[in-house]
Amino acid sequence: MTACRIGIVGGGPGGLLTAWHLQQYVQAPCEITILEASGRLGGKLQTLRFHHSPIPYEAGAAEFYDYSVTGEDPLKDLVLSLGLSITPMGGSAVLLDGQVLAHLDDIEAHSGAAVRAELEEFDRRAADALGRHEFFEADLLMNHSLAQLPGTFASRLERLAQPQARRFLETLIHSDLATEPDHTSVPYGLHNYLMNRPEYLRLYSIVGGNERLIEELVRRLDVRFQMRHRVTTIEARPTGEYTVTAITPGPDGTTSSCTRDFDYVIVALPNPQLRQLCFVGNGVADEVQRHQSHHAHPAHYLRMTLLFERPFWRSVLQESYCMLDQFGGCCLYDESIRNPAADEGVLGWLLGGKAALEHSERPDAELIELALASLPPALQFGTGLFREGRVHRWMAEVSALPGGWKLWSADRRHQPAPHAAPGLFLVGDYLFDSTLNGVLDSAGHVAGWIAGLLETTPDHSRRTITTPPPQQETLS
Repeated sequence: MTACRIGIVGGGPGGLLTAWHLQQYVQAPCEITILEASGRLGGKLQTLRFHHSPIPYEAGAAEFYDYSVTGEDPLKDLVLSLGLSITPMGGSAVLLDGQVLAHLDDIEAHSGAAVRAELEEFDRRAADALGRHEFFEADLLMNHSLAQLPGTFASRLERLAQPQARRFLETLIHSDLATEPDHTSVPYGLHNYLMNRPEYLRLYSIVGGNERLIEELVRRLDVRFQMRHRVTTIEARPTGEYTVTAITPGPDGTTSSCTRDFDYVIVALPNPQLRQLCFVGNGVADEVQRHQSHHAHPAHYLRMTLLFERPFWRSVLQESYCMLDQFGGCCLYDESIRNPAADEGVLGWLLGGKAALEHSERPDAELIELALASLPPALQFGTGLFREGRVHRWMAEVSALPGGWKLWSADRRHQPAPHAAPGLFLVGDYLFDSTLNGVLDSAGHVAGWIAGLLETTPDHSRRTITTPPPQQETLS
């Protein structure tokens, strides 16, 4: 039996986790190739170090979500099975008008009893609408009870009578949503609100840097890596094979193209990057374009990480992070907690949504100055301790509305052209919940699907593409 050839486009968490699952699931002979456009693997998982001092910081995803308080957590199980140590993260405070609001009593003292009462009622209604079981479901919007919550999340916030209550909530969840409340749904907004409750969700990071997950996966993968291979074209051929064309740089600055044939192709890229690929075949381009448009709800992140002579903020910020009422509501991370042996201190600002997009055009030096200026008055003295700053832009890298306004079935989301290209699959967090947990769910769904196909049709080389029948399902 000839080995099945599987090509994975993208060497980020989606591509690597898909390859990992394929190794676990597929029993038939299998050759896996990962084509990555850049010179590194890991995508949004990126741990870097400062020049001034070799202290690590997270340039991409800062934390992992721990669902084990509610049910099974395959991602956490994987992290631990790879021999990685984790450290819990926590944060309960919102810095509003320079004051630390960590409890309902703090909110009442700052904004009054009416604001406290309205926030308590909002919390009760959110928990009633989205219980712990529904919250745990990776396929959040497939829940029928949640489908009865129409409209945008902004429409739910507009019901609040107290402006300060709405301001508090928008500050609390803005960086989690990575978009504005009028660009996402009620279920997704409630999901991001309730993740602040420890009985629903907890957070953790990997000791030594989150990118260690990538390193351990790569070390265990028996795949062929083709780095600096920017895929330009994926052709579905009548034989059932797929020809992938990639551009590679030469040593003299020129570029050349190369092609490879596969039995299955898995595209593990952020949804906006699908527009950069040319799909060839009987109706494949139209189907992929339809898929891309349906999921086109880009959300944005901008991360500013600053190194200081010492962690001067500890009298105010004593947890892993807090929410700050600047930039429309941003998350302020104390990354020094991850490196307790270091004398220096590291603060990270995570901006989301409109603020991230608008500020992304500014030069790094200007953004660093804005970050320093955003510190509350009680911490402004620490600006003189600044040593070095880094800025990382993640525009349109996540989804503001995973799955779209109308959710397709899990199979339909992962196979954009089932008739014209049955061996073409998509993997991404935008298909589930915009988290690394969702990436793992997506990768596992596709890998299990392909493993099942290989069991039922082991002679994969004889698959042929037929003319698609008339579409019966309304998908728009």
